Amino acid sequence: MAAGNTYVAIATNTLSSAAASVTFSSISGAYTDLVLVTNATLASGGAANLWCRFNGDGAANYSTTYLAGNGTAASSSRDTSATEGWCGRLSSSNITTSIASFQNYANSTTYKTSVSRGNDTSGLVIAYVSLWRSTAAITSIVLTNSSAVNFNTGSTFSLYGIQSA
Repeated sequence: MAAGNTYVAIATNTLSSAAASVTFSSISGAYTDLVLVTNATLASGGAANLWCRFNGDGAANYSTTYLAGNGTAASSSRDTSATEGWCGRLSSSNITTSIASFQNYANSTTYKTSVSRGNDTSGLVIAYVSLWRSTAAITSIVLTNSSAVNFNTGSTFSLYGIQSA
């Protein structure tokens, strides 16, 4: 992080009961970037991708490329017409930590890019680059997952703004 920039806590949601989605709404445009930190598990279903949908846009306006490795094998894939961006990794067997950065999220003249990384105690490390093909400023983020199962009680989702000095 560059000198003079500060993380500002915008919102944290710690689930008191299992939930299918988590929403951050009314996101201020006062920051240069956003950072989402997720510490979560799934109620069932093995492993899944953490999905981000912006401003309620469920159309095929998202593209994602990922690279993954576990120390033995590597893989990659790309999706160019998704209805959500990929912004992390989840597991039902252990807590996973994912960090996603949304660059220049409040700009109203460019598409929005996110870079994220997820890892878990099984040894998997995965990196994602996603693009939301919209020039609208991001004002809300809805988090779901590719397994379509609930996030477990106690899962934590924290959103930070990067504020320039």
